[in-house]
Amino acid sequence: MVKLQPRWPAGKMPGVAVFFQVFLPFALGHYLSCLLRTVNAVLTPHLQAELSLNQLQVALLSSAFFLSFALVQLPIGVALDRYGPRRVQSLLLLLAALGVLMFSHGHSFGALILARVVMGAGLGGSFMSAVKAISTWVPPVQLPAVHGYLIAIGGLGSASATQPVELALQSIDWRGVFNALAVAALLVSLLVHRWAPSPELGAQRRPVTLDSLREVYRNRAFRDTIALMLVPHAVFFGVQGLWIGQWLGDVVKLPAPAVARVLALSMGAVIVGAVGVGKLAEAAARRGVPPLSVAAGGIVVFVAVQCALVCDYGPNMLWLAIAFTLVGTITGLEYAIVSQSVPAALAGRAATCLNLLIFVGAFLVQAGFGMILCFWTPNAARQYPAQAYQVAFALLIVLQLPGLLRFFLRRHGGASASGKMAPCTALT
Repeated sequence: MVKLQPRWPAGKMPGVAVFFQVFLPFALGHYLSCLLRTVNAVLTPHLQAELSLNQLQVALLSSAFFLSFALVQLPIGVALDRYGPRRVQSLLLLLAALGVLMFSHGHSFGALILARVVMGAGLGGSFMSAVKAISTWVPPVQLPAVHGYLIAIGGLGSASATQPVELALQSIDWRGVFNALAVAALLVSLLVHRWAPSPELGAQRRPVTLDSLREVYRNRAFRDTIALMLVPHAVFFGVQGLWIGQWLGDVVKLPAPAVARVLALSMGAVIVGAVGVGKLAEAAARRGVPPLSVAAGGIVVFVAVQCALVCDYGPNMLWLAIAFTLVGTITGLEYAIVSQSVPAALAGRAATCLNLLIFVGAFLVQAGFGMILCFWTPNAARQYPAQAYQVAFALLIVLQLPGLLRFFLRRHGGASASGKMAPCTALT
């Protein structure tokens, strides 16, 4: 494979080169990250059968990825701004390959937890590296759409973790699946290293200081965005990655192959939703509607879907699982808003500060959901009652309401958060 050297200044690379040298290699890393983040939703019955795990252990096994992912965000953000996404991502994917290989050879709960931690650390820069690279080489006006395409690729990765994995399990066991994924992570690492543009071109280096991280959190646009979107984003990641599948099995009483099919449809909805959100934000901006207002409307619908889950409402309960992932993609708009609310030299740190908060939140949501379920006794088939899920979803709804209330009160009072975000709205 011939190494492609960059020949264009930042933001001036032709579209075809941007796709093949920037979007494609980094999007493949994000694809793998989403696949590995959600694959436990399908593998849980196999892991439970082999290791006799309860719901709390299942939650911890899955959420360990989120916690590890979150803890490496700030160091990765600093590294991205200092060394560039090509070098950082290629090295991190090597670590991810090691974690996946460790998981495939784990024979105890502790060994699998450690492997998930290593895996999460190695994949912790996948999305942020892509955001940093895209922010460097893609014109600002195109960022919401391109971010939408990137999130759609992640949705494709999550979809690949459902029925395709279930089909693969008919030929090989779950350890063989992870061996194949370890090889895939290694190949993507090589692709990023050999194809992606050199980070030095067009970069503006700044001293790495603690104050430069504080600067992100002091940014008004950053604070207003996370006040509205952080909790719904954490709920979307935490529930979509594990508990929707468990809900389908325990409450809707679907067998494992049917759960995998519904999850595949749900992840397909993520792809459609991610692309749609980017286009919606662009269309709204042309009409003078800021992206944070678009996000607020979407979050209202997202909370309404969760209310339907609590009430067990719907002519077909399967559609609620699909609606949850389709509407939940509105939270991905958070990245596009934040990436344009800080100076370009801080883009990597801003994105990883956001990711830190999201994935700590997702860890708490995923682990907390499992702890709530454990207050009930499962049946002989290890299924928890519908009431347990209703209580868990109801608590998540309560956590999301303050952000929505704050946004609409500020908007009604003439001090809308989105109205203060000229740097963000300018991107669309």
